Amino acid sequence: MSTASEEMSVAQFRDIASRLETAVASSIVGQSDVVRQVVICLIAGGHGLLEGAPGLGKTMLVRTLAHVLELDFSRIQFTPDLMPADITGTNVLMEEHGRRQFVFQPGPIFGNLVLADEINRATPKTQSALLEAMQDHTCTISNVVHHLPTPFFVLATQNPIEMEGTYPLPEAQLDRFFFKILVSYPDFDDLHEIIRRTTASTAPEPMVTASGNDIVQMGKLARQTPIGSHLLDYVVRFTLATHPDHFDAPEITKKAIRYGVSPRGAQAIVLGAKITALLDGRLNVSFDDIRAVLYPALRHRVMLTFDAEASGQKPDDVIRALLDVVPDFA
Repeated sequence: MSTASEEMSVAQFRDIASRLETAVASSIVGQSDVVRQVVICLIAGGHGLLEGAPGLGKTMLVRTLAHVLELDFSRIQFTPDLMPADITGTNVLMEEHGRRQFVFQPGPIFGNLVLADEINRATPKTQSALLEAMQDHTCTISNVVHHLPTPFFVLATQNPIEMEGTYPLPEAQLDRFFFKILVSYPDFDDLHEIIRRTTASTAPEPMVTASGNDIVQMGKLARQTPIGSHLLDYVVRFTLATHPDHFDAPEITKKAIRYGVSPRGAQAIVLGAKITALLDGRLNVSFDDIRAVLYPALRHRVMLTFDAEASGQKPDDVIRALLDVVPDFA
């Protein structure tokens, strides 16, 4: 494992990532694309929103990542009666040596890897307790700013099929997630292997393969990776193409998109593309690297019109259409 004083090479980057994905695969069957996208989130220092039906291993994936990275893990089960103080912590009146004073008791947000399970089951007031933590890695209680540990990641899950008793995440919170990752149902072979493993007398124990510091160093290397100006131009053109009020907006945008992608979306595309290139052992970013991260980086940032939603369109459908009309060149 690398130390803070070492310069990480591309080979070391790829080796650590490969061992990390292999270790996770020892517990999580299939879902290689999901694991890759979550790893990209962590290396980027961002947060991930995992959406999928119950029982697909979303919680197990996060627990496994915390184990193989030796990170301090916290789980928050979001429910309608959860209060903001249940997440951030609160000041408690304590008596010591005959004196009473308020002492801050940190909540579960003070972990390295925080699982926000079924995040859309809590009220908007409680969901907003994560906003400052996700953006600034701080938590303000009674006008006192508390710094969260480093590294700090939030991986949230939500169920797309149960709408009763849920509260859609506001745009401001969605935008703070680096990627939105769709967890699909396993195919025949993967489901067969899942059943075999989970009904056996013992379950495989994933090995510790890296540390939180390794992930931080990998993120530094990713940010130092150069990217061509023509690729940045393409990302800018694609981002602006999602804005219906832009003078050069495509027809699909004017019909289907209510609000376009924020600058955070463009940042996620570029940083995700850099990490994708490094995972492939390359220091040069390509158009394919950008296309590989467009969907998870943008699907939660593209807000569709009512007509588009009523016709059954999904953000991925609109992104796919934009890929056909936004040129690679100026």
